[in-house]
Amino acid sequence: MPENRPSPAWRLRRKDDVASTQFHEVAETLRAETREMHRALRSLIEELDAVDWYAQRIDASDDAELAAVLAHNRDEEKEHACMVLEWIRRHDVKFDEFLRRFLFSDGPIAKDEGESVNGDSRRSSRENGSLCIGSLRAEEVEAR
Repeated sequence: MPENRPSPAWRLRRKDDVASTQFHEVAETLRAETREMHRALRSLIEELDAVDWYAQRIDASDDAELAAVLAHNRDEEKEHACMVLEWIRRHDVKFDEFLRRFLFSDGPIAKDEGESVNGDSRRSSRENGSLCIGSLRAEEVEAR
């Protein structure tokens, strides 16, 4: 191999180099589950960005054949985003809960969140200033 070319090993990153700039905390302090979820969330964001970029390129293109190719690529990115979203749903209880609540429903998307908090009808958080998190003293509330 010529001396002026780096060895193939230059392509390999060290374990501590990988995606370290995307974590907001030191990677070693994060649980493995948190790091995996981070990878999934970043991937979802990247797929959605790609959908957006392709849509813009389709609109800007004057060539119908190129626009058709770009539309095909855009739709593949949508498929990828859905696959990652499903992985996220399977690994995060709250995402699962919210996706089951909002996806494939016919009612208003932004309905009053306070309607079914613990089976209790409550005023909208916008009306009463509540964060709708319930009591932090659950034992005391149950004892009443």
